[in-house]
Amino acid sequence: MSVNSRILRTTPERVWDVLADGWLYPLWVVGASRVRDVDDSFPAKGSQIYHSVGVWPALIDDSTEVLDVDPYQHIRLRARGWPIGEAEVVIELGPSGAFTEVVIREDAVAGPGTLIPEPLKGLSLKWRNTETLRRLAYIAENRTAS
Repeated sequence: MSVNSRILRTTPERVWDVLADGWLYPLWVVGASRVRDVDDSFPAKGSQIYHSVGVWPALIDDSTEVLDVDPYQHIRLRARGWPIGEAEVVIELGPSGAFTEVVIREDAVAGPGTLIPEPLKGLSLKWRNTETLRRLAYIAENRTAS
């Protein structure tokens, strides 16, 4: 399992607004290329984002489902990208003074990704989620309040 964290220089509400807008998913999730649809109930438990991963023309259409959610606190997702596999991702928000600490925990749970040795898998997920948190910070810290 890979664990990454970052302090975002904004409130948990502003971070949550980005996480709760499924249409923004490819802007902050490394590897997501586009969103094809978002359930109207997103980010409710059981709702999904229908996305594509990869680079054109080799795009894979799949989805990410919300497994558990506590608004402004955490969201647990099942991200699919077959034939690559599936990952479980937990994003937690917590106060850090006037700012927000965001922690991402991710692990492969199905498919070929589960066969990758932990040190190698951990390094690649760590790099990817460092960039994911960087992108999330850019959006949450600089987006105008709605």
